[in-house]
Amino acid sequence: MAAYDVFNGDADGICSLVQLRNAEPRDAELITGVKRDIELLAQVNAQAGDKITVLDVSLDKNREALISVLDNGAEVFYSDHHFAGDIPESPGLTTLINTASDVCTSLLVNGHLKGQFAQWAVTGAFGDNLRQSALAAAKPLSLSEAQLASLENLGIYINYNGYGSNLEDLHFHPAELYRQVAGYHSPFDFIHDNREAFEKLEQGYHSDMSAASAIAPQSATDSAAVFVLPNKPWARRVSGVYSNDLANGSPDRAHAVLTHKDNGNYLISVRAPLNNKQGADELCRQFPTGGGRAAAAGINDLPADALSQFIDQFTDFFTRRT
Repeated sequence: MAAYDVFNGDADGICSLVQLRNAEPRDAELITGVKRDIELLAQVNAQAGDKITVLDVSLDKNREALISVLDNGAEVFYSDHHFAGDIPESPGLTTLINTASDVCTSLLVNGHLKGQFAQWAVTGAFGDNLRQSALAAAKPLSLSEAQLASLENLGIYINYNGYGSNLEDLHFHPAELYRQVAGYHSPFDFIHDNREAFEKLEQGYHSDMSAASAIAPQSATDSAAVFVLPNKPWARRVSGVYSNDLANGSPDRAHAVLTHKDNGNYLISVRAPLNNKQGADELCRQFPTGGGRAAAAGINDLPADALSQFIDQFTDFFTRRT
């Protein structure tokens, strides 16, 4: 029998797995990638009796592979907060799925584990830009403001590391970053003991955010703003966390951050207004390669000749919702 841990390469996926493996250690093959690489389960060649954990990737996007591994006799634990569609019925499948806009996989796992490693759940929620949910989960922990700020920063930095068009863009391969943090029951111990890794993320984040903040919007209204970043590694790394930062700064406005790609097309991160976290997934699913969740979604490959269409559709969509 083999074991596989399949997880999104962002903060939510990594912090979810850290919680589970601290609670239930397991020697498993790690399958992950850049944040937008979500059709991960197809990489598993499962046999009867294999144990597979899948975290923070859409069941709908992995449906065929899930059915295949279940048909082969594998046991699957699947936890996620993205659009799932119809969930297959199988005695080998255990699901923990909630698509509410104030929930992430780290918080679902935290509930499943009854708060055993809640500091990591808080870190994951901060990384997924669910600040109020993170603060609510942190209440029983009686953390100081400084401690909360440390967890928020760590979540943001881990999340930042997951963005990029390819693994070469990232400071750490997500599997390696998971290994860096996996041995710590507390994120504070990781921050204290592994300064080299933490500071690499911290310095990279601040450098890239500084470059992004110098770029003026392509278009902006009270309801929606669009920013276009160049085809540079720093821009690809920062696209998602910069979208979150814009959303936090203007909570009544929707934001789209587009990044030029090598093929001339665009990678897009969309954030619904924080004060009305709905519609991002609905908008993005109108375009090929689009998907996500209600509060935060994206398009992996928008053709260059569809740029004007996207901007018009995005602006109109969120203007009508205000």
